[in-house]
Amino acid sequence: MSGALPTGFSHRLKTQAYAAGFDLAGIAALGVPETAARFDDWLTQGYHGEMAYLARGAELRRDARRPVAGMISALVVGLNYGGTQPSGPVARYARFADYHRVMWDKLDALLAWVRTELGDVRGRSFVDSGPVLERDLAQRAGLGWFGKNTLLINPRVGSFFFLGALFLDVALEPDDAFATDHCGTCTRCLDACPTQAFVAPRVLDARRCISYLTIELKGDHTPEQAAMVGEHLFGCDVCQEVCPWNAKFSRAATEPAFSPLARLATSDARELARAFLAMTPAEFTAELKHTPLSRAKLSGLQRNAGAVLGKADPAADVTAPSEDLSDSDASERSATDVQTLAGDPQ
Repeated sequence: MSGALPTGFSHRLKTQAYAAGFDLAGIAALGVPETAARFDDWLTQGYHGEMAYLARGAELRRDARRPVAGMISALVVGLNYGGTQPSGPVARYARFADYHRVMWDKLDALLAWVRTELGDVRGRSFVDSGPVLERDLAQRAGLGWFGKNTLLINPRVGSFFFLGALFLDVALEPDDAFATDHCGTCTRCLDACPTQAFVAPRVLDARRCISYLTIELKGDHTPEQAAMVGEHLFGCDVCQEVCPWNAKFSRAATEPAFSPLARLATSDARELARAFLAMTPAEFTAELKHTPLSRAKLSGLQRNAGAVLGKADPAADVTAPSEDLSDSDASERSATDVQTLAGDPQ
């Protein structure tokens, strides 16, 4: 788009984002991420494990203007998914319908609104779905700081929220970056990690992360990996649960689509593990294909279930996965425990 924006348009866009149901909204100019060098080093160290898509898209991630030619600015948003639910074997973000569609619909509606206001505008929505360092953009848009557990933390809502971005070929007025670190001397997230996956503050070895071991890792667990899974069937919230910012500021989700499914909200890991082992492909498609658990596929859930039951009682209930764990999925996404999974990158 050419020409000057109407006075106050950037503020009105953020107001529209809040009206659409987002809990956080800010604007950042696209360019070279400040975390680009750290992301490259993270890849060089091999901390991404089998997540080859992160390395494949590295060149695009080094400059936010590269994924879509002509883009200039990004509206960056956060949507709370509820940090007040009890702990359980399924991470809180995965207990309801897939968040991608929910956020894409909201962002696409915002793009439609922009076009009614400005005319011919090009744009694209990103929700863990492309080679973009979304956490870097969010920090530059003023939404929070990088916690020692690698998550973006907002002083009003904690860290239990999804990130998304609407790229536009419009020079919006950027917000001030979030420049301060409010973690202080606290190391609760680092100390609480069940697998000691943090190499240093803000540096995660995903290969040891339970979210990686239960979602992104393909193939069978080694005995060491199976032991690290513990009571977790999909994802892990431990480093968020112990964060003082979440203890004080987490709140229930208000998005209707984020109502937990009763089966996935259970705290009984063994019961759910048995249910996964008994589940047929048809049942999986009917019950769980529309949730984030589809990322692991039924084979991955059954592998994880075997690890959970084997740890609790090696002689009971363990069955082999029913389908090949090799994954041909070439989805270019950042995963969602990937606020956690990818160290500094979102």
